[in-house]
Amino acid sequence: MKQKEILLFGATGQIGRNLIRKLSKNNYKIIAVTRNIHRAGYLLKTQANPGYLELVELKNFQINKIDELFKRCEICINLIGILYEKRKNEFNLIHSDLPAMLSKKAEEFNLKKFIHLSALGIEKAIDSKYALSKLNGEERIKKNFKNSIIIKPSIVYSIDDKFSTKFMSLLSLLPLMPLYYNGNTKFTPIHVSDLVDVIFNLIDNEKKNLVLECIGPEVFTFKEMMKKLLKSIDKRRFLLPLPLPIAKLTAKFFQLFPNPLLTEDQLIMLKYDNCKSESYKNNFDLGYIPKKKFETEIEKYSYNWRTGGQFANQETLNKLK
Repeated sequence: MKQKEILLFGATGQIGRNLIRKLSKNNYKIIAVTRNIHRAGYLLKTQANPGYLELVELKNFQINKIDELFKRCEICINLIGILYEKRKNEFNLIHSDLPAMLSKKAEEFNLKKFIHLSALGIEKAIDSKYALSKLNGEERIKKNFKNSIIIKPSIVYSIDDKFSTKFMSLLSLLPLMPLYYNGNTKFTPIHVSDLVDVIFNLIDNEKKNLVLECIGPEVFTFKEMMKKLLKSIDKRRFLLPLPLPIAKLTAKFFQLFPNPLLTEDQLIMLKYDNCKSESYKNNFDLGYIPKKKFETEIEKYSYNWRTGGQFANQETLNKLK
């Protein structure tokens, strides 16, 4: 049986790696585009069955090389996104200009589908550069390619994420955790495997011209999520609400780090709930029901942040406290 080829941008992230595994098990060949084939190779080559993954290095998005890749594929998936800017105008470049270019290529080469990963809860956040760049990218995709599918997930979590693992690390080290906006912002976290199942189903069916919100089965406030993380790593910490002026000062300081703990733009985004809207369909509407529960899943890898690690018994832990 002939392998079906999919062109994938953003393969090295947690969603990309899980998607590669899912696709290769189902007889899809993946052409994964990367800026550094040597750095990406060790991450990606173990994710797919032999013969199902081809790595292609692209620097500065060479148009001729991109054209050759589009000629070979029926579906293009773009998972590229950033949480903060390392240089000026990077949000627009990554979240708006790049998707616009890829969707134009999808139209030019008559692809069956162009699937783009955006973000949930950005429609109201017009005071955020991140949100505006994402929204602009969505609009340009819709204009360029009628068979586009735009996926808008809430927080995506797993052992490879930059959310639960980051906060487990902070909660392990800090005596207190600041709560921005009193920790009342709501989220509907979705496990990466559930999101990948949604993407896979959208590849394999006839749905086109769709904007789909992807949410998990539970709604938590930020404060509730911190409590669940603390329970999972067996720690006790103060959860301290910060007045907004102090929160802004901490964001100004944290964003000076090479890998910022928090930026001013992320602080703005934390004002807005990250839950389903009435504007678009969501995965539940299409029958894609997520199976993973937040507390159950983080328990599977939270031992990395517990005193004594995975194999310490309760008696030993009590002595160490």
